[in-house]
Amino acid sequence: MTDSELARHIAETAGILLLALQESDLFEGKALGKAGDRTANAFIMEALRTHRPADQILSEEEANDTARCAHARVWVVDPLDGTREYGERRADWAVHVGLAIDGAPVLGAVALPAVPVTLSSDAPQPLPPLPATLRMLVSRTRPAAEAVAVAEALGAELVPMGSAGAKAMAVVRGDAEIYLHSGGQYEWDNCAPAAVAAAAGLHVSRIDGAPLVYNAPNPYLPDLLICRPELAERVLALVRDLGTTAAA
Repeated sequence: MTDSELARHIAETAGILLLALQESDLFEGKALGKAGDRTANAFIMEALRTHRPADQILSEEEANDTARCAHARVWVVDPLDGTREYGERRADWAVHVGLAIDGAPVLGAVALPAVPVTLSSDAPQPLPPLPATLRMLVSRTRPAAEAVAVAEALGAELVPMGSAGAKAMAVVRGDAEIYLHSGGQYEWDNCAPAAVAAAAGLHVSRIDGAPLVYNAPNPYLPDLLICRPELAERVLALVRDLGTTAAA
């Protein structure tokens, strides 16, 4: 099984487990979210250790072992991105399985089990034509001020949504054109989404245009831009004009 096939298979299977846990009605609300995090993480860790025992893993649900930084190949996973949305039984949550090699997000899979669909870097889909009115994805609970300002300058419609993976995949699927985030994320929030988006031909970077770099000792990676390539230069210029710089 190739790395891409493994990423997709693990993400899809974790999604099936998460749906089954929801349907069991054994947990509700925050308890359901916690159970989902633990269940998906245990499965993903076991699957990766079985099929790629020489590789390192960075997971949101595991202790940060910086010994991984001495290795070229590191799987960066978020077993349940959008724990709140999952606990609320919404559709905008995801499973992220990404692989970084020498710090670059080379491949990944993002499962959206409640949709249901899984998007993978090895099976990109064509991008649709740009619509007359652009759409920008923002957090449904705390939209970033920079994103709101850029959307206003572009005349773009704001589209609130839950998890980072769901927002990134909305751009990949053609349901929006821009995902600009400056409110703080970690590597597991965007590694797999970045790999899938880049494979689909989208622009992927920090909000100052710098590349996304993974497998750092501190996995904090606070900002992200995923957008249609024909919009990237304009969006990045608007961010600069607003005086926003990517955090160190």
